[in-house]
Amino acid sequence: MPAPSAAARPPLADTHAHLDLDDYRDDRDAVLSRARASGVALIVNVGFDAATSDASIALAEANPSIYASLGLHPHHASSLSDELLARYERLAAHPKVVAIGETGLDYHRGLSPREDQERAFRAQIRLAKAVGLPLVVHNRDAHGDVLRVLDDEGPPEAGGVMHCFPGDEAYAREVVRRGFHVGIGGPVTYSARGRLAGVAASVPQDRLVLETDAPWLPPVPHRGRRNEPSFVRLVAERVAELRGLAVADLARLTTGNARRLFGIPDLPAPSIAYEMWGNLYLNITNRCTNACGFCVRYQSDTLWGYNLRLEREPSVEEIIEAVGDPTRYREIVFCGFGEPTVRLDVVTEVGRRLRASGARVRIDTNGHANLIWNRNVVPELVAAVDAVSVSLNAADAAQYETLCRPRFGPGTFDHVVAFACECRKAGIETVVSVVDVKGVDLARVRALAAGLGVPLRVRGGDARREPSAR
Repeated sequence: MPAPSAAARPPLADTHAHLDLDDYRDDRDAVLSRARASGVALIVNVGFDAATSDASIALAEANPSIYASLGLHPHHASSLSDELLARYERLAAHPKVVAIGETGLDYHRGLSPREDQERAFRAQIRLAKAVGLPLVVHNRDAHGDVLRVLDDEGPPEAGGVMHCFPGDEAYAREVVRRGFHVGIGGPVTYSARGRLAGVAASVPQDRLVLETDAPWLPPVPHRGRRNEPSFVRLVAERVAELRGLAVADLARLTTGNARRLFGIPDLPAPSIAYEMWGNLYLNITNRCTNACGFCVRYQSDTLWGYNLRLEREPSVEEIIEAVGDPTRYREIVFCGFGEPTVRLDVVTEVGRRLRASGARVRIDTNGHANLIWNRNVVPELVAAVDAVSVSLNAADAAQYETLCRPRFGPGTFDHVVAFACECRKAGIETVVSVVDVKGVDLARVRALAAGLGVPLRVRGGDARREPSAR
């Protein structure tokens, strides 16, 4: 389980393209070759009528990196028929079909009557729900009606994506609240600030995907020319800039989102070490003494595009090998799908060796270490870590037991608070953290942290902040 190579360029996903069109008739192979050279490993080719849906499947069958979506665009909504819907339902079983759409509402050009558009949109929402696939939504000048129809029908359980996102940050929140992803394409490069830049910077990191909408809407500096999937790297560079991320991190994140959304299984090998935010995180166990309902490990095997579901727990030497040169990182953090202190001997040994090599070391913990080992382990951590982040995740014991369901039962919260105090008294740089989820009283948690004399880090409320696996 080696560490990801810093030199390796994470793959990109173009979640919306139309490569079956005649725009690519003369050089389609060259376009696909350029996409591969640019690091594009996944393309969703989107049908917008019967012919393009068939062509999308054919293209997907011929190219391992291409997948198909079947749909009827609002421009063609008047051609909806029971026969077409039945045909789409049969084709949805094809192994390379990953979505229904492009469907939705387009009041800008009005090429089909609005009542026909809405009827076709509703029918395809129902189809997506029936076949268990996500929905690709087109929305132009129809913000309110798109949400109204989605609310009337109920969004597909598999979610979906609002492609070529047309709204502002407030609209993005409404879309995300309904279980949808936000598709960002070339227009994000058209202006330094503005509506789309704000959306790209602020949408929750697990709801962001990239696209080209090729052959349309090419990014700068290709405006006015034909778009193609290789240009999605330019979109990634701009979005990474807006979010304050490295391009590699943004690519890994959005490609992981795309694979989960469209159910395309291609998990990387389990990671001991994973890079984000200039830090290196060490995933040394999947065991945890909490069972927090909000924990990402109950929702996915991956975080930020890395597979954190360990097949076995790594040894000290494997962890040191996975780290490589520790001075490359701002900080090395024990933080993965489990509670690091269940392997206290590993934490202390690895931590001491990393610090001796000049690294700054932090441990993100649920604060149960003294309960796990039935002794005060803080003196052992003093030599191994520079900093500790203790997950309070609640303002009091009752709230903690409801949200975190600790293995040690009532009284655990008091031990967590005491552990944070012991770390601070021992001279370890100490912060406490909380995940901003329903049921957490942030004002009271802030007051508690202030009383402890330690800073509070709020996670989950702002996608641009450094998140944590727990």
